[in-house]
Amino acid sequence: MAAPPVVDLPFIDERLAQDLASGLAEVEKLLRTSVESEDAFVTEASKHLIEAGGKRFRAMLVLLAAQFGSPEAPEVVPGAVVIELTHLGSLYHDDVMDEAPVRRGSPSANARWDNTVAILTGDYLFAQASDILADLGAEVIRIQAQTFSRLVRGQIRETIGPRPGEDPVAHYIDVLADKTGSLIATSGRFGALLSGASPEIVDRLTRACEAIGVGWQLGDDLLDVASDSVESGKTPGTDLREGIRTLPVLYVLSSDAPEDARLRELLAGPVAEEDVEEALRLLRANPAMARARAELAAWVDRAREDLNGLPDIPARAAYLALCDYVVERSG
Repeated sequence: MAAPPVVDLPFIDERLAQDLASGLAEVEKLLRTSVESEDAFVTEASKHLIEAGGKRFRAMLVLLAAQFGSPEAPEVVPGAVVIELTHLGSLYHDDVMDEAPVRRGSPSANARWDNTVAILTGDYLFAQASDILADLGAEVIRIQAQTFSRLVRGQIRETIGPRPGEDPVAHYIDVLADKTGSLIATSGRFGALLSGASPEIVDRLTRACEAIGVGWQLGDDLLDVASDSVESGKTPGTDLREGIRTLPVLYVLSSDAPEDARLRELLAGPVAEEDVEEALRLLRANPAMARARAELAAWVDRAREDLNGLPDIPARAAYLALCDYVVERSG
């Protein structure tokens, strides 16, 4: 079985690319066997999203971080599988909450079966991740528990929204850090820790990966507004249609500039289909986009600061170029 594609970063040297591809093949094998059950339906439901594809981005970050220690350490691949199972389990739950009909180009589990099956399948993946964790030691179990706590906290905070008097922008960034940044941070932490890297390297990679995760999600905010659907594969304005208040939208809504009055009116709730084109045109030309790009760049700069303190090996160059990619993909 072929390994999932490595993120297309041309700066990765040939040896590192081979190491990552080999590691991802091992991750893929263990990932599939870890969800097999004596019950054929449980196996089918659990493999539904695994077989739908995905770049295994978080697993790749585990393997990349392991380059700063002993990448062949036997705990590294199981650690990557734990991260991927956690991510996949959260996707089953996300699709229920979002009532999403499609995931990775295939019917979502809740659409193919029902919400109960999707929720329980996500729970099953979390349980299988815990089973693997039991062999990795108490420290790793504690890190995973803390990460899972942040994932849930982020989802709760997103669901209830900012409290009265709370800055909506600060609330939004905190949600991104918990919902997206935390698991990506733990990807770097697991790879470094399980490979035996020094505590300083573990801390630097943890912080850098969290910043990369927040930057990545902020880039998605910008892509929803600025992307060309042909090039990006995304439908521009999806968040606007759903009334999701991403960073550029929050900046506009916090503005009292008279020239923003029409845009504020459009963005006050879900944008009607007939108004999406106008909303996109106005938002693309608004200073809020530049402010959001500056926030993204600030997070990526935080990541670079930590990464620059790492040993000068190909994996560091890979992480630094990933930072460049996070900025460039946002347009």
